[in-house]
Parts: sequence; C-alpha cells; structure tokens
Amino acid sequence: MPNTGLGLIHIYYGDGKGKTSAALGLAIRCAGNGYKVLINRFLKNSNSCELPILKNIPGITVTGSEKDFGFFFAMSPDAKNEASNYYTNQLKDAFKKAIDEKFNVLILDEINVAVNLGLIDEALLLELIRNKPSNMELIMTGRDPSKAMIEIADYVSEIKNIKHPFEKGITSRLGIEE
Repeated sequence: MPNTGLGLIHIYYGDGKGKTSAALGLAIRCAGNGYKVLINRFLKNSNSCELPILKNIPGITVTGSEKDFGFFFAMSPDAKNEASNYYTNQLKDAFKKAIDEKFNVLILDEINVAVNLGLIDEALLLELIRNKPSNMELIMTGRDPSKAMIEIADYVSEIKNIKHPFEKGITSRLGIEE
C-alpha cells in the first residue's frame, strides 16, 4: 500500500528548462489523488498559457502576481521597494491561504529567484517553512537556492541545461516554453 503521508519539502532548481513543468506535473498528480493544491506564482504575469487549464482542474487553485513590475534590472529603487513589499505580502498570503483553507500541497513557483533578487527576505521564507503544517507538502522552484534552503529541503532536484534550442537562435515557442 502506498504511503499517503504528506509534509515533505521539494526544491526544483537549475539553469535548465523544466522546473515549473516538474512542479505542475506534481500538482496534477496530487490533484488526481484528491489533494488540494495551491500554486502561487512569483515574478510571472498572468499570460502564461497553462493557467486556463490549471484553473479548470478540480483541486488546483492558482494565485500569484497580478502586478507586473517588469524586469528587475530595469526597476528604479522605488519600484524594487514596492515589488519587495508586494512579493513579501504575496508570500505571507500564500502560506495563510494554504493553512486556513487546509491545502495539502503548496507550490511556490520562482520563489528562489524572488529571494535571490532581494525581493523576499530569505529569513522570512525559512521561518514560514519551519512553521508550516507538518502534513503540508511544499514545492519551491527557481534558480540558485541558498545552502540554507537546500538543507531544509527533503528533495532537491537540479535541472541542468545541457543543450537548448535558444543556442541555435530558436526563440520561445507557444505551448512549449510559454
């Protein structure tokens, strides 16, 4: 009989394509087994093509960035401060919603990038992780998690870029990369 206990922590990171895809695949598997899944997206706008179908899967709820701050490197100091406040509140809201509404699985898509850019304080994220319900599975994606993040996780999977069509001048394609 399979173990149906939840509560472990996953990180999908690296420079390769597929971190979010891996997390979404797990979300679909969990929903297919009757679990409630909350996907919270950081640093991504609402134009991603997977959103309409995800929102129609029973058991999956998608939340995230309703505001687009543009590219980090182009932000003014004031915009960076505004974005930091926005994403910090988004993180707190995601944990609160997951706990209050008894979600079995919480996915924080691109959270590592938000931390690396200084838009979310890693100490806050680590505190929220340490205080999460023991039976809530947590999945985090994005490049370059810190040593502390890797240590707190139960699963750490690196997705490494070996070869990518972009190197041959092939830009992102609808339905594949976007």
